[in-house]
Amino acid sequence: MSTEANFSKARFLTVAEVAELMRVSKMTVYRLVHSGEMPAVRFGRSYRVPENAVEQYLKGAVVDSSDGHAGTG
Repeated sequence: MSTEANFSKARFLTVAEVAELMRVSKMTVYRLVHSGEMPAVRFGRSYRVPENAVEQYLKGAVVDSSDGHAGTG
C-alpha cells in the first residue's frame, strides 16, 4: 500500500476485528503490523487496519497445494 493511498473510501478495522476475521489472536495481528507485513494506521494509542490490507494479506498467504507438501498420504 503506497503512502499516497486514497483512504477516503477505506473501511478501517480494529485489531480485534482483524483477529476475529482471520481467526487468530490479537497478538498475531500486532506482530503482523509491527513487522510491516500488514499495513496499519495509528490513531492515538490504537491501530486501525484498512479492510483491503487484510484482503491483500490473505490473498498473499494462500498456500498452493500443488507443491507436493500438502495433502500427501
